[in-house]
Amino acid sequence: MTPRIALRLAARCALAVSLLGAGACVTSSDIQKLQSQINELQDQVAQLKRTASSKEEVQSVNARIAEQTQTLLKSNATMVAKVDQIEDRQNNLQGSIEQTNYRIDHIVQQVTQAQHDLDETRAAVARLTPAPPATAPGAAAAPGAPPPGPASEVTVAADTESPTVEYQAAYRDYQRGNYDLAIAGFKDFIGKYPTSDLADNAAYWIGECLYSQKKYQDAIAQFDSVVNSYPQSDKVPSALLKKGYAYVNIGEKAQAIVQLQYVVHEHPKSPEATKAREELKRLGVESR
Repeated sequence: MTPRIALRLAARCALAVSLLGAGACVTSSDIQKLQSQINELQDQVAQLKRTASSKEEVQSVNARIAEQTQTLLKSNATMVAKVDQIEDRQNNLQGSIEQTNYRIDHIVQQVTQAQHDLDETRAAVARLTPAPPATAPGAAAAPGAPPPGPASEVTVAADTESPTVEYQAAYRDYQRGNYDLAIAGFKDFIGKYPTSDLADNAAYWIGECLYSQKKYQDAIAQFDSVVNSYPQSDKVPSALLKKGYAYVNIGEKAQAIVQLQYVVHEHPKSPEATKAREELKRLGVESR
């Protein structure tokens, strides 16, 4: 209750007392007015109490909000610190991964170079291997000695074996998922033995390595190279089929359909044609 309202209430109460003291001078009208004024003051006092109660509630709510805000700020600061720590760890991990990848690439290069040096050493040894001495006419062979063979027998055998060994080494890398190493091996094989019966196979497996690495554009170019460079190769149907698959993977559906239909048309009885028909059906195209 404010001082002003208290004074008003005290004054009116004093007035009421004085009127009651006057006795016969007090009328019923005066009493009603006085009662009305008292009721009004009581209403004002009640309203003041309600207002004071509301203010207290607002202050209490504000205090709770302030407390929760402080708690949230502290939680946010803690979360930011944790995020910073996670980012630092991620950056450190990324750096470790990059260092590991660099070391792996360096090891792969060393292994490739070592394989190349080994192949060159084998070829040099084969070239330097002396031919067996020729037997003089009429001279008998030494007891237990093998019959003399052609002078170039050892060299021919070494040259015949070396391409196959190199090709198989590259193919094993492909099977193990060492695609970069396999590509290097196959390319080296083609460079050294361009007329070998395995040269077309090596070119095809380069494309397969690129396809497995999801380098679809490069794979398409490599499969084109197989078709153009070795048109009579038995790898041509497979190269055409995988070229169609590559177009599917890069979202060029129209090109893929044309390529797959070409496989069916040009090599209708091949296993690749059967796979091409299945892929065409999956793409919503019927093929004979």
